[in-house]
Amino acid sequence: MGHARFLATALACAWPFATLAGGTAMAQEQSHAARVLTLAEVEQVAAQQPQMLVARANAEVAEAQSGQAHAPMLPQVTAQAGYTRETGNLALSPTQAAAFGGAGRTAPATSLSNSYDYWNFGITASQLIYDFGQTPGRAKAASLNAEAQRVVERTTRLQVMLTVRQAYFNAGAMKDLVGVARETLDAQNKHLMQVQGYVQVGTQPPIALAQQKAAVANAIVQVIAAQNNYETAKAQLNQAAGITGGTDYDVSDEPIPAVNDEDQPLETLYAKAIAARPELASLYKQREAQEETVTSAKGGYGPTLSANAGFNAVGYALDNMAPNWSVGALLNWPIFQGGLTKATVRQAEAQLSSIDAQTSLQQLQVRLSVDSARLAVKAAKATIGAADDAVTSAREQLRLAEQRYSTGVGNIIELGDAQVAYTAAAAQLVQARYGLASARAQLLAALGRT
Repeated sequence: MGHARFLATALACAWPFATLAGGTAMAQEQSHAARVLTLAEVEQVAAQQPQMLVARANAEVAEAQSGQAHAPMLPQVTAQAGYTRETGNLALSPTQAAAFGGAGRTAPATSLSNSYDYWNFGITASQLIYDFGQTPGRAKAASLNAEAQRVVERTTRLQVMLTVRQAYFNAGAMKDLVGVARETLDAQNKHLMQVQGYVQVGTQPPIALAQQKAAVANAIVQVIAAQNNYETAKAQLNQAAGITGGTDYDVSDEPIPAVNDEDQPLETLYAKAIAARPELASLYKQREAQEETVTSAKGGYGPTLSANAGFNAVGYALDNMAPNWSVGALLNWPIFQGGLTKATVRQAEAQLSSIDAQTSLQQLQVRLSVDSARLAVKAAKATIGAADDAVTSAREQLRLAEQRYSTGVGNIIELGDAQVAYTAAAAQLVQARYGLASARAQLLAALGRT
């Protein structure tokens, strides 16, 4: 009778918490039934992320500007056609009148009743022959800037993928913490049933029941907080990857594979990063473009030679037009422009020095990012080993505490401490695994790999 009474009382008291645990388990099953979004799928969606689209559009703008810079080196052909209806009144100037023997000194005609058709058709062409490298230099610089902008697109992809991967792994960590919180709640509900029975039969004081109910309530709060953190992490993942849907999905538990050369020394990894990082490749292209800009600016000291040709026909009627043609060459040499060319050259050379300084700064940044990621991977791998050991020890401590409590040797404080220690160790292991995945993602980005 005593044993039956113990079970009945324990079940009655634990019913609300068991109901919550059952509902939690049902929610977990529903969550597992939701679609699972893999890292590869997220990365595929991220290819259309707004930052990627902006970078792609900027690259297309740079290519269009390159075409504009090349245009002046090609022949320029212009056609024109004109028609006017006008009066023919004329008053010669004194010079013109003298040329006609003073005929124009009489009063000019003032009638507006007589008007005439006047047609004008023509076509002109010009070709730049030589300008001391000004136009070719600008065209080459524009082409190199377009190439640099394409590399910037790769840089943007590298940054977006790093952000997406870190957000994905963070969501995975939050999902695992939900599992830890639910496991803790299940354990606390089980402990509550035990405590209720012991208090009922008088082997434990009533304070033990109050303490255990508080522990269950705290576990419920932790489950709710963990679920909210998971949903928030998925919302952040949506933003990072450009996902426009909701968060009705689960992330998979796939770990990021080890980077092949993650255990190599810093100098080896740094050399690989210098050769692969798109930020540096972009700066190298910008330097080449700026060198061409300097050459183009210095060409301003010399003359510009161009050729032109034209043909036109004018007349009062379309069937009676007067044709004309012309060919010529033009040499234009600005002798003095108030120091404009000299200042332009100085500006171009200063910008070249700025790019060199930016390159040196970027190389330092690359070295730091590689070293930081390498050390983070090393520390995370060591942390996972220690965290695994901590979970094993905490699980054994909890098992022994439960056993001691069930035999009446232990007390509720010891059991609660053991449960808290196990929960903390399990959460620490989750964070350690997330730290390793995040560190490897950082190392991939530091090495210029997507």
